[in-house]
Amino acid sequence: MFFSNRNTLCLVLLLVFQNCASMAFAAPASLFEMGIAVKDVTPPVNYRMSGYFHERLSTGTDNPLQAKALVLRQGQETIALVFCDLVGISPDVSQQARKQIEKELGIPAQQVMIAATHSHTGPLYFGALRKQFHDQAVAKHGNDPYEKFDYPQFLVGQIVHAVKAAQQNLQPTTVRHGTGSETRLSFNRRFHMTVGPVRFNPGYQNPNVVRVAGPIDPEIGMLMFHPENDTKWQHPTVGLSVFALHLDTVGGTQYAADYPFHLENKLRQKLGKDFVSLFGAGTCGDINHVDTTSKERRKADQIGSMLGDSILAAEPKLQPVKNLRLESASSIVKVPVQKYDQKQIDQAKIDILRVGDRAVPFLERVETYKIMALQLRDSDSIELETQVFRLSDDIAIVGLPGEIFVDLGLAIKAASPFKTTLVVELCNDAPGYLPTRKAFVEGSYETVNSRIASGGAEVLIKESIRLLKSLKSSHP
Repeated sequence: MFFSNRNTLCLVLLLVFQNCASMAFAAPASLFEMGIAVKDVTPPVNYRMSGYFHERLSTGTDNPLQAKALVLRQGQETIALVFCDLVGISPDVSQQARKQIEKELGIPAQQVMIAATHSHTGPLYFGALRKQFHDQAVAKHGNDPYEKFDYPQFLVGQIVHAVKAAQQNLQPTTVRHGTGSETRLSFNRRFHMTVGPVRFNPGYQNPNVVRVAGPIDPEIGMLMFHPENDTKWQHPTVGLSVFALHLDTVGGTQYAADYPFHLENKLRQKLGKDFVSLFGAGTCGDINHVDTTSKERRKADQIGSMLGDSILAAEPKLQPVKNLRLESASSIVKVPVQKYDQKQIDQAKIDILRVGDRAVPFLERVETYKIMALQLRDSDSIELETQVFRLSDDIAIVGLPGEIFVDLGLAIKAASPFKTTLVVELCNDAPGYLPTRKAFVEGSYETVNSRIASGGAEVLIKESIRLLKSLKSSHP
């Protein structure tokens, strides 16, 4: 090679040196990194609480509500998974947080999943009930004395801070995966009766019960993240478990994260005081902890401890991942909503004033609330987003919005080409229940409280399966 002058030669040598230095010090594409961070998202005392159809004001904190962020990076691919101790994630909070994360941290919004665990002892910060109680307070006081604090903006900030801190904490990691089983804690809450439609939660030993209307999902999807130098797999630092069981086991007026708080405490007894437990709600739209054959209901600490025992029993059997490969895909499907005429809407605007009145039949109050919730959406359709994250040839995570019926989660797992598929509900939006076509025919609470028209959930599940197969086929 001939260079016409000395300056040209120096420039070429400088570029060669820079390229060599870049190759020497850049992280190889195969390096798989994990970062974790936890931020408190507990509102002030006296803020409204979520979960029921009457107004509740918080009186204290039993245990803190948290946003736990897991950031995974491999080469140019980065994803963020955030799990929040909340009844749901409002679309406004989700959109703001994901856009801000993309702008400030460079993680594409579609590669950020923000999930709610569905705790019924967190804040009521969005939706038709919050609007009704807020409007009543303003009409009475001239302002809302229970919303002196801008919780939605606080929540956005804490989610972004959690992801940022997790990204700053990235360290090389290894992963084990697999499943456990737990059959003692979850029960399908819908039953065929001798007379009338299917009924949810029919009560203790109801003589009119014929049979249960659906299955449960006893599988516990599990991932354990280890430091790169933990060659004997003895010291996991972070674990993700997904189990299909409703979080409504506490009650009262104190903030609480429900049984996932006690689950983490149980796991820390064996895995170390700094172990971080991430919990994803599986598809539990029709699953709760109520055993209709027993008068006793297990409390949150019992459920967390028993679930922890099952996870610890399965933990030694988890398989190490040899070929980590981080990829993601997402898609949005539009599904039609249930339709109401103007007369019904006008009546709902009147009836919502008595939404907390237990003298009004429960399902009438539920439908009134649902109609008003649809008015906030103000559209003939709802956009449902599905996200799929591939961690290896054997591992995938699926994030879905809303409260999904268990049959639909089981269908995704059955069709998934990945050995371990974790299906997490209540991600990025809270559009109510997503029942099966079969459930819409049967009726009862979940279908009355659903915003979507029959068949919409199956469209979402079909798209999720398509994305799973597409990611698998990209690197079979």
